[in-house]
Amino acid sequence: MTARYLFAGGGTGGHIYPALAILEHLHAPHTLLVSSRAIDARILAAAGEPFVALPAQPVGLRPRALVRFLRGWAPSVRTVRRLIRDARAQGESPHLVAMGGFIAAPAVQAARAERVPVTLVNLDAVPGKANRWIARRSSAIVTSAAAPGFDWPRVPPIVRAAARAADPPAVCRARLGLDANVRTLLVTGGSQGARSINSLLIELARRRPDALAGWQILHQTGHGEDALVRAAYADAGARALVVPFIERMADAWGAADLALCRSGANTVAEAWANAVPCLFLPYPYHRDEHQRLNAAPLVEAGAAVVATDRIDAGANLADAGETLGTLLTDADARARMKSAFDALGPADGAARVAATLLEAAARAEERASWLAR
Repeated sequence: MTARYLFAGGGTGGHIYPALAILEHLHAPHTLLVSSRAIDARILAAAGEPFVALPAQPVGLRPRALVRFLRGWAPSVRTVRRLIRDARAQGESPHLVAMGGFIAAPAVQAARAERVPVTLVNLDAVPGKANRWIARRSSAIVTSAAAPGFDWPRVPPIVRAAARAADPPAVCRARLGLDANVRTLLVTGGSQGARSINSLLIELARRRPDALAGWQILHQTGHGEDALVRAAYADAGARALVVPFIERMADAWGAADLALCRSGANTVAEAWANAVPCLFLPYPYHRDEHQRLNAAPLVEAGAAVVATDRIDAGANLADAGETLGTLLTDADARARMKSAFDALGPADGAARVAATLLEAAARAEERASWLAR
């Protein structure tokens, strides 16, 4: 029987992009199970991938959040069970690949009810509650981040081709509409943006515009934040391309001499794959500080620096802003950081996960053939 892989994960690009990266190497029938959030549809429309949106919602302790979670759970489980049965009716052997998060959990529940194997692909250094729950119900587990306390097989970062620069910086800059010959700072808070990072750059442009001299900025703000950021750069006389969302991430990374960003697993993986020195500002509201731990391999290698996001723009300017200013003016420091990526090795986790999935399907087919004799 032909294997059909059901990839479950959504709500942010951090769950969807690694799935797309694995699919580039899998070359097998598949279905993407994502959330009903607009960002999921936008990412997958750009990728040309059909998908099924589940009504699942994150679990929460507040009454309204709990009600939303409960209302979305059962319909999501039923939808995935129907997809599994449809696949079997077409002579396919389903295999669920859980990319983590609130979409993956009900999909795993459906897979267990239908006796379908589950592979968990963990992406964060501190597995969240959903991933810990999924892990206890998985046939196999791989992790692309060191997860202390979890003895899971590890693979390198998982990065899609559309986030890997294939051309020199000047070419990437020109394609984005930037000056091909000017040093470039990439600023991104992830696919949905980060208000505190936006505010830091606004404050930097207003109070220390000299720090940006000789640089141009490519800034992904998230929706609804771009106008204010664009105005701050214009008032400071800074060269900047400000957009809510960057479609061409390969060119964005290829254009960058330095990046200021969150340290979600996907961002860290893409920085690694493109050897871009980074100043990471981990998301400040996670109690487990998993974004700080995500960045640890690059920081330990000397390829990145981590600062604390103090949320307040003035406090961030006094702390992270000083670090950013130093990196913008110290070409030797940036060169050392870029060279440090050489010791990290290739970010080829997507190919390794795909190989693992294909091997599992081959074993299952061999076992089924043996039982049918």
